[in-house]
Amino acid sequence: MTTRSVELARLAGLLADPTRAEFCLALLDGRAWTAGELAAHAGVAPSTATEHLHRLTEGGLLVQRKQGRHRYVQLAGPRVAELLEDLISHLGPVREKPRSLRSATAGAALARGRTCYDHLAGRLGVAITDAMTRAGLLNQADGFALTGAGLDWLTGPLGIEPGSLRSGRRPLARACLDWTERRSHLAGTSGARLCARLKDNGWVVRVGSGRAVRLTREGESALRDLLDLDSAELN
Repeated sequence: MTTRSVELARLAGLLADPTRAEFCLALLDGRAWTAGELAAHAGVAPSTATEHLHRLTEGGLLVQRKQGRHRYVQLAGPRVAELLEDLISHLGPVREKPRSLRSATAGAALARGRTCYDHLAGRLGVAITDAMTRAGLLNQADGFALTGAGLDWLTGPLGIEPGSLRSGRRPLARACLDWTERRSHLAGTSGARLCARLKDNGWVVRVGSGRAVRLTREGESALRDLLDLDSAELN
């Protein structure tokens, strides 16, 4: 038995428990959570949450941060988020009936628009990706890459600092298969910087306390001007 096979089995084992998987899905919102918050979210005892979080941290999927008297956990980085989203995309559509009107509303909001760790997903993310492709800013014909015009668009009209697009080993543009739309949305450094810029401008805002986001009226107007994006594509 090879070392690699043992490591792969160990990684799979970390996500084999429903509670640990639920923690990882919650942390896909890109924020840091306390153990108590995750315990309440998953409906488990704090002691159980602590045990599971220790395993996930030891396994390299989560990192722990201390701020004052509080300890927080979050995903170890974008590669972990991409791994989780890739695994979710293989599950196929969720066919279970919503248990309440609240859960149905939350599910619909996630489908319309959400964050996938640090970039946009759902119909909103896919619509922006398609609009960028139509405008010649993104090339999906030969792989998935920003064009020269796309790079100029990000650093020009959107005002993203050029140096922030070239930092680290993360790819500039990456296709991330959207698990609700079953099509790709823009990930990678450019996807993260685009999402951050739309939030900073108040064009995209969070809905409630989860991952769901929505496009504001100012955002609709801005994307119509910048990308000729019709808000009807989001419905």
